[in-house]
Amino acid sequence: MSGFKKWFGLSILTISVIGLSSWGFLVHKTIHQLAVYQLPSPIAPFYHDNIEKLVADAGRPDTRRNTDSTEATKHFIDIEAYGNDAIHRMPLEWEAATKIYTKDSLIKYGYVPYQVIFTKEKLVEAFKKRNKDSIIYYAADLGHYIGDANVPLHTTLNYDGQLTDQKGLHSLWESMIPELEISNYNLFTSHKATYLKKPSLAIWKAIRKANQLLPEMLLKEKEVTLQFTEAEKYRVQVRRGKEVKSYTTAFAKAYAASLKNSINNQLLVSSSLIADFWYTAWVDAGKPDLSGLVNNSTEKQSSFANELQLFQQNQLLNSNKLIAKKEAVKEVE
Repeated sequence: MSGFKKWFGLSILTISVIGLSSWGFLVHKTIHQLAVYQLPSPIAPFYHDNIEKLVADAGRPDTRRNTDSTEATKHFIDIEAYGNDAIHRMPLEWEAATKIYTKDSLIKYGYVPYQVIFTKEKLVEAFKKRNKDSIIYYAADLGHYIGDANVPLHTTLNYDGQLTDQKGLHSLWESMIPELEISNYNLFTSHKATYLKKPSLAIWKAIRKANQLLPEMLLKEKEVTLQFTEAEKYRVQVRRGKEVKSYTTAFAKAYAASLKNSINNQLLVSSSLIADFWYTAWVDAGKPDLSGLVNNSTEKQSSFANELQLFQQNQLLNSNKLIAKKEAVKEVE
């Protein structure tokens, strides 16, 4: 998850099926895979050749918090902490922001839009050097932070619904529901990666859009709660001698239905913005030739063409080509 500093104390309500990770590893991995299919021909073969690694590393920034004390606040922004209408008034660039809010405040309350740009520039440098390992490394990190920026609860002090008596909403929205509902999701978008003339503005637009979803998220949870008793909404389990509460599947499904396609839409928006940033970094690096870094065998080309077709038909999951679900099956086995 993101906002790790906030989650350490959340022992009362735990979504145990998923674990505490931003967007859930399932969605982070899925949006990385979908982004690859939206890339143009000069770089698509390179990304597809490394798709397994890109997907596997999609959750790495979340796990990195265990060894890096500076990692946590790179994943969110508590926008209200920066003052009235900060979401529209904050500078697009880091240096300008530090002059107004100070670096310490930005680190304390989160700076995901700026972290996206930092990581994008590292990807540009990796492309310039044509360093395969570095390209994959920073592409995976960049995709993760972009995904986080598209999660509404990563844009607010009310990161878990705790300020509105809705504690536990974070994992419910971004992890449990996608795990339950992904078989019903549309995993195809006709979007083609486009060059971002102003990457900073693009990520801030994503933050603003995600933040706009908050009122409905909170309202719908309240409305659905009225349809359930406490025992129907939560199940209580004993773990390591402690009682923990987790949402019931029935409540999660009812809440998902009330939100309609909003979570699915954010998943697709995330994948498209990732593709745009990956492509933009390559262009800004001078469009280096990556052909020498690619296994361009006939088998590889055929595999990519087949996956593209399944993607366009929204059949990746049904055809067992959604890598994140295949990995989940391996883990269970």
